[in-house]
Amino acid sequence: MSGVLIILLLAAGIGIFIVNNKHPDTRDQERLVDMIDSLLPQTQCEKCGYSGCRPYAEAIVRNQADINQCPPGGQHTIRQLAYLLGRDIKPLNPAYGKSGPKTIAWIDEDICIGCIKCIHACPVDAIAGALQQMHTVIAELCTGCELCIAPCPVDCISMVLTNRAGHRIKLKPETRSAQVSS
Repeated sequence: MSGVLIILLLAAGIGIFIVNNKHPDTRDQERLVDMIDSLLPQTQCEKCGYSGCRPYAEAIVRNQADINQCPPGGQHTIRQLAYLLGRDIKPLNPAYGKSGPKTIAWIDEDICIGCIKCIHACPVDAIAGALQQMHTVIAELCTGCELCIAPCPVDCISMVLTNRAGHRIKLKPETRSAQVSS
């Protein structure tokens, strides 16, 4: 009986060893995905061609995406990814957009009709409002992804940043040209 118990314990130990060591690549890949994801800007903007930063990180690990597809991260992120992965630094692929200063959404509350389409489009819940009520952007949460602009039927959303003098700069969605306002 004790011989059978020893054999069962030995078999269980071997089984545990095999399970823990069978897929070390999977654990290593998951850690690498975590590291890549931590370097990405977390805008969830989908400009890279993926539904968010983590899916993009997973695609990089699977060699299905290149390290130069993140406009919000720009050259800084490309350099960090290249260093982490031991790859060459390359320029941002223009097919995915241009890098620029960080912007946030701004809703012209006088024009907003409260359709809630922007709320549904926001991947980080940075827009507050209710149906048929004006909406506003919670600036601290907005990542500048611009996903709220396209669904707005009244074009009341624009991207803004602040210059050194503290004046708001509005970037028109259609032209992306800057206008300083006080």
